[in-house]
Amino acid sequence: MKNHLLGAAAIVTATAATPALASEGGRTAYPNGAEALTIAALPPPGTYLLNYGYYYTADRLNDDNGNSAGPPDFSVNIVGDIPRFVHVTNFKVLGASVAMQAFVPIINVNVHAGGARQNKFGIGDIIVNPLVLGWQRKNTFFVATMDTFVPTGSYKRTNLANLGNNYWTFQPVLAVTHFNPKGPGPEVSLKLMYDFNTKNRDTNYRSGQAAHVDFAAAYNFNPLTVGITGYYLKQTTDDKVNGARVGVNGNKGEVFALGPLVRYQAGKVPIAFQWQHELSATNRTQGDSFWLKAAFRF
Repeated sequence: MKNHLLGAAAIVTATAATPALASEGGRTAYPNGAEALTIAALPPPGTYLLNYGYYYTADRLNDDNGNSAGPPDFSVNIVGDIPRFVHVTNFKVLGASVAMQAFVPIINVNVHAGGARQNKFGIGDIIVNPLVLGWQRKNTFFVATMDTFVPTGSYKRTNLANLGNNYWTFQPVLAVTHFNPKGPGPEVSLKLMYDFNTKNRDTNYRSGQAAHVDFAAAYNFNPLTVGITGYYLKQTTDDKVNGARVGVNGNKGEVFALGPLVRYQAGKVPIAFQWQHELSATNRTQGDSFWLKAAFRF
């Protein structure tokens, strides 16, 4: 199986993003940094399993100025295993390969704040995508799609930790990758996303829209690839409760992260590890994301 399987078509993962301030409870549908190399390169026709191991940890909760403003003894830890099922068809649309995919996140969320602690384990909000379009122009690959985050994870408005967001998120995605699939050389990838959220009917809270990007640059020495990866998110519209803006600035969040990545091609199975350290954050937690990923063909 080719190296580019790890980046097939706009991958997203568990909905248990960092609990914080920005958006309702600081939760966003997409855990930033999930993708790195070869994001836009679809594999050949067939059925695939991509498995994502995820760990996020933070002990800092920042305010609108990026200063620590959390309650005493604040910490959040999220552990997830996210199997992703991908089927690439033999069909072509507008010259693009056609694929479909679904994710079933299994997550454990632990939050500690001000002397209170809560832990939740189970299935989070699943992600479905019946149409992924992928193009190839020599060594440059493109993907256009939209992921839908379905509110299947358990939720209770009084919980400190929840497995789901209790609202739908629709996320258009555009991604581009440039690399040589046949040999050593540089690899660069960029994944652009934009989130539209429905209202949480239990709280009448609508989290604002957000623009975000995952990116990576590396060199493939074949079979080892090393490089850097990161993400940037900026909330573009206000959070609202009962139609009224939340806080002075709409509770808008922003975060930037950067870190190393390593990928090794073990026979037909690509295995990748990446770490992103959040260098700055406003209205949300500031911490570290760790990913361990592998891809298999049925």
